[in-house]
Amino acid sequence: MLLSQDDINDLKNAKYLLESPGLAAKIVNTFGAPIEKGMEYLPERWEKKVTSLSESALKSGLELAIHTLQFKALQTQEYSNIFHKFCVAASGSVGGAFGLSTLALELPITTTLMLRSIADIAQSEGENLEDVESRLACLEVFALGGTQRADDCSETGYYVIRASLSNAIANASRYIVQTSIIDDTAPILLKLIANIASRFGVVVSEKMAATALPIIGAAGGALINTLFMDHFQSMARGHFIVRRLERTYGQKIVQEAYELL
Repeated sequence: MLLSQDDINDLKNAKYLLESPGLAAKIVNTFGAPIEKGMEYLPERWEKKVTSLSESALKSGLELAIHTLQFKALQTQEYSNIFHKFCVAASGSVGGAFGLSTLALELPITTTLMLRSIADIAQSEGENLEDVESRLACLEVFALGGTQRADDCSETGYYVIRASLSNAIANASRYIVQTSIIDDTAPILLKLIANIASRFGVVVSEKMAATALPIIGAAGGALINTLFMDHFQSMARGHFIVRRLERTYGQKIVQEAYELL
């Protein structure tokens, strides 16, 4: 089955969003300061700290995805985007004013707000959040925004990342459906969190490095968080456009068309 012209245009838009410059590039364009400069101001063993904070934030996100996303009413998309960006900007201003010591408190709040926005985007593209797999697809978005340092060009494509997470998502989905009392520390769920955190943590480290720059104050922290939110909203829009088209044409046809664009 061939894609209609409208759907081809939607797929082009999705690919543009999914392959647009990452958070680091957006921060550089905004502040004119390279992320590497901010790395110099980070404390020792910051990579281990970022991994821990990322996993903790995603655990909060997983709990939200499991227990409450399916009950969420969709706001209008424009209102949702503005509201959530305002909220993360407010939390970012606290981080900018008080420094990296607040990240452990700010990141789970910001991640939860982003997940709410991602859920709105998912619903606007036809996802049924009563379905566990759709809820976990919202969490999957956090893996799409960054690449591991060991990745090369052949390992960072959208479909490659989805394939690397497919088993973990499928296993987690089955566990949630089959288990009446869900243990958030179950190995199946922890494996999913670890897989997503390995990529989400890269973007968190970029946000952390930018916040560490001496020129960043409350206003700068708010702007960085707005860029952080905007980045994952773009990932979500692209991701759920692709999933919408896959529900119509099947994954194989959409993937082939995506790779040909």
